[in-house]
Amino acid sequence: MQFMNKLKSWLLKGAEGVAAAMLAAMFFSFILQIFARYVMDEPFGWTLELCLTLWIWIVFWGNAFIVRHDEHVTFDVLYHRVGPRTRRIFALISAAAIVIGMAASLYPTWDYIDFLKIKKSATLRIPLRTIFSIYAVFIVAAVVGYGWRFFMVARYGLSEKHLDIASSVSEENQEGDEEGNAS
Repeated sequence: MQFMNKLKSWLLKGAEGVAAAMLAAMFFSFILQIFARYVMDEPFGWTLELCLTLWIWIVFWGNAFIVRHDEHVTFDVLYHRVGPRTRRIFALISAAAIVIGMAASLYPTWDYIDFLKIKKSATLRIPLRTIFSIYAVFIVAAVVGYGWRFFMVARYGLSEKHLDIASSVSEENQEGDEEGNAS
């Protein structure tokens, strides 16, 4: 188990490193574009395209490999007002829905991405299939991740953090009310 945790940590750090490198490349490309436009008075078209392509990759790479389930924006007012058994059912239904929906969209999505091999980007001349292939990687990662979440919730239930969240939210609200009343 310790080996798996180390491997997971190593892979996460590697994914973060790739995202950081893409973000740095995007930043330097942006700075180069500003320099070329305002100092040299000769803007480069490829810098804008590189920034846009890197932004697509950063978003989907990060959501595929770096952002954890609890770090996504959620609309969970109802989820936090129900008991642990209902939360478990909600977690199973949502994980299954994501797995089914994303898995069902994989083939048509890849079919379209593969079709894009005949088109190239305007200035960098990169096949659009290469640019948008990160979305297929994201879909596969989402299916695997939420499939694993479904398995873990079905087998072991929700973690303590998910079970105690309603009480911690109400405690925070009470603390905020007490601070507000004190002032």
